[in-house]
Amino acid sequence: MIPWLESADPLPPVESALKVPNGLLAASDHLDVERLIAAYQRGIFPWYGADDPVLWWSPDPRMVLHCDELRVSRSLAKSLRNKGFEVRIDSSFPAVLKKCSEPRKGEPGTWLSRDMQAAYLALHEAGYAHCFETWRENELVGGLYGVAIGRMFYGESMFSRQTDASKVALVTLVAFLKNRGFPLIDCQMHTPLLASLGAREIPRRAFLRALSTLVNYVEPPGQWTRVAT
Repeated sequence: MIPWLESADPLPPVESALKVPNGLLAASDHLDVERLIAAYQRGIFPWYGADDPVLWWSPDPRMVLHCDELRVSRSLAKSLRNKGFEVRIDSSFPAVLKKCSEPRKGEPGTWLSRDMQAAYLALHEAGYAHCFETWRENELVGGLYGVAIGRMFYGESMFSRQTDASKVALVTLVAFLKNRGFPLIDCQMHTPLLASLGAREIPRRAFLRALSTLVNYVEPPGQWTRVAT
């Protein structure tokens, strides 16, 4: 059994998370900026279906991408050079959310419900959530969004409508983060795509140890608006 959290209840310790399903920690019926920030600071994230309560997770092991370990294949390097992509930052956050919420091929629905989208839009407006958008011929063809607290970036979701479009956004994100002193991206759970780009699993305790330092850097929230090519 997992605890049901009322609005004033604190999140339980991550060590109490279930092993099956891996990392399930608690449930609630609300999602707001304050709760999200508190959760991310402790290595906890929400993930749930449209008809489910809010489910809170902290899996072990944790999938992460060290910015110095990004792996760029020859084909991706070619796309970066020759495909005519332009990457913009924080210029169309609602559009990226909408694209990320669209059902994937072979999947019946989406975890990005309207309530979830509203919560991350509020985080963006508060200066904590950011997006990297891949454009081609003035069309949004790929991108990603995530949350930044201190010098920790939490990747949330990505989408692609053209080959390598989301990967181009990720490469740009990594370069941007390295320039700002962010060493690590939380990828939450293993996927073949992330593994192909250099992400790997580490024990939750190692992730939390790194997190405890990175979230305490003083980095004022605010939009990361600029154009990256």
